[in-house]
Amino acid sequence: MVKPRAPVVSARGVLAENLRRLRSEHHWSQEDLAFEAGLHRTFVAHVERQARNISLDNLEKLARAFGVPTFELLRPPPP
Repeated sequence: MVKPRAPVVSARGVLAENLRRLRSEHHWSQEDLAFEAGLHRTFVAHVERQARNISLDNLEKLARAFGVPTFELLRPPPP
């Protein structure tokens, strides 16, 4: 018997969803997040639209801005 596979979840998609959720929880705009993380607003927008690849350094900057461990930004939401 063949087991059904779990759907493949894109790391970019998970990251984008988590950024939007955390920004909403902090009542921050993309510009607010960019300022807190020391990044440019258009970079944050591109990451949220999954149009940009992100380095570990920038991932850490975003996590630090939110006060969460870096791995939390890549943790898929519960089903």
